[in-house]
Amino acid sequence: MSRFFSEKHASLEPYVPGEQPKERKYVKLNTNESPFSPAPLAVAYARSVIGTLELYSDPELRDLCDVASKYFRVEKDEIIFTNGSDEILDFAFSAFCDEKHPAVFPDITYGFYPVFAEKYGVPYETFPLEKDLSIDVEKYIGVGKTVFLANPNAPTGIALPLEDIERIIRSNPDNVVIIDEAYVDFGAQSAVKLIKKYDNLLVTQTFSKSRSLAGARLGMGFACKELIRDLNTLRYSTNPYNVNRVTENAGIGALLDDAYMKENCKKIIENREYTVSELKKLGFEATDSKANFIFVKHPKIGGKELYLKLKERGVLVRHFEKERLKDHNRITVGSLEQMKRFIKETSEILEEVK
Repeated sequence: MSRFFSEKHASLEPYVPGEQPKERKYVKLNTNESPFSPAPLAVAYARSVIGTLELYSDPELRDLCDVASKYFRVEKDEIIFTNGSDEILDFAFSAFCDEKHPAVFPDITYGFYPVFAEKYGVPYETFPLEKDLSIDVEKYIGVGKTVFLANPNAPTGIALPLEDIERIIRSNPDNVVIIDEAYVDFGAQSAVKLIKKYDNLLVTQTFSKSRSLAGARLGMGFACKELIRDLNTLRYSTNPYNVNRVTENAGIGALLDDAYMKENCKKIIENREYTVSELKKLGFEATDSKANFIFVKHPKIGGKELYLKLKERGVLVRHFEKERLKDHNRITVGSLEQMKRFIKETSEILEEVK
């Protein structure tokens, strides 16, 4: 760091995104991107505004809010759109956490939570996952802190039932509960409908996964209008034009082309179950993932060794060095062709290490 970098950020350890290599073409199963192109309507709507980029985007994103409010059956003032769902999470740590309202989240979860907490100087506590890598709901009942839960969790893919989510919300009436639903469309239950019932609930989602718009950077949040107003206070104090015109229109098209999204989710779920079944035949253990990725380990090869050997063969998966995760790898669920290639390479590697 430079000698000008503020001491308040001296200990900040930034989030490390998945590899985006350019040196060769890989079967890329490491960053939970969709194997499918954006919806045709998303592409068409995005193209329709390319010729108007001399103009600022609408800070209120009225056209997108109109479509989204009908799609999700919420009011327009119960939605916020941001530059990816990470931006909403950033705002949430800033808006709803401080010395009097510390944060709490699992010790194994989305890696940005501790980064945001450190960035804003928010005191936080982590609760260890159970031996099977599930979340112990009872630890969050009446905890009296701002709760952040990814559902399904990352990188495990394990989802909590909606009744457990509601128990956590109901038992912490004086603290905001943030449910991060980046992967909800692949088999979990959404908590969006609960915003009508609880004024302390914020649900975040993204267009990056199920709607194939990772490169467009579009996230959304759902909450009562008072919480949305809080988040918009920060948005307008940071960048009121945070969602560009092309991305807004891509989002509109993606919501209108709902059948395309649902068909792709169906294929990914099928490919996930096929891959898990094949890996179990090879001796792998897998969590019960409800996301567009699987989380696996093998008793005869370490996670890092498998990751490196797959990379040599042109297949990228995600490996984590954290102690409880180092034996595992997270594998994005891609097309059936990609998953068959991954299984083939993995099978050959296992034959080599016998």
